[in-house]
Amino acid sequence: MITQNEFSLSGADGKLIIGDITFEDKNPNIPIVLFVHGFKGFKDWGAHNLVARYFASNGYRYLKFNLSHSGVPADNPKDVTDLESFANNTISKELFDVNAVLDYIEKAYGKETEINLIGHSRGGGLAIIEAANDLRINKLITWSAISSFNSLWKKEQENEWKKTGKIFVANARTKEQMPLNVTLLGDFEENEETFNILNASKRINIPWLIVQGDDDVNVPFEHAQKLADASLDSQLIKIEGANHVYGANHPYEKETLPPLLFKVCEKCLVFLGEE
Repeated sequence: MITQNEFSLSGADGKLIIGDITFEDKNPNIPIVLFVHGFKGFKDWGAHNLVARYFASNGYRYLKFNLSHSGVPADNPKDVTDLESFANNTISKELFDVNAVLDYIEKAYGKETEINLIGHSRGGGLAIIEAANDLRINKLITWSAISSFNSLWKKEQENEWKKTGKIFVANARTKEQMPLNVTLLGDFEENEETFNILNASKRINIPWLIVQGDDDVNVPFEHAQKLADASLDSQLIKIEGANHVYGANHPYEKETLPPLLFKVCEKCLVFLGEE
């Protein structure tokens, strides 16, 4: 029987991280897959729970969580509605949260537990930085990952951003204008070297699977190619006809994975099983 348990812990600025663990086998020694969601994403978006069940039914303990400043409130984790938290987010805060969850895993399951990291989109960028700097990660998988954090905004917005203190990004689904405070830009500029995803890619010395759809308008395929070119330990898989979320949408009402996302999960399972 597949079980899903919830957990919570303190994240950046003391804000709550809420997460869940999906598993079938109660043996604490089974390997872990830790999923990091992307920009405007969250742990219960679309088909994420079906993905968790897929990995759980194939012998993994699957952890996913909401970054503390994702804008998804703990008491209503179905969408990005806490726009103040969303606006206050920075890359440093997200990396703090990823580290906090890794610390939680280490405490809960022991230092010998195998941890495999999956990051989607901006979460893929975070996963690359983390894997380059954290020896606890055994294998890395990125889905539709960005190759630079400043690809998330336009260069020409930066002067206005500094002048007014915020810019707005549209939520494609709700059409809502979502604010981003200039602290995000300041944090990026202050830590530009640390947050250089391509430089971090060169330091990845664990097996790395780069998954990318060739019909992704959010993060074009060239991002995946740049990541693959930067890393000797990576393998790149192109998913023909796949968009940024591999055919998922939110809310996702079906009981089976979208075919292209199922294909992604199968490829990941093979990769994780390789010696």
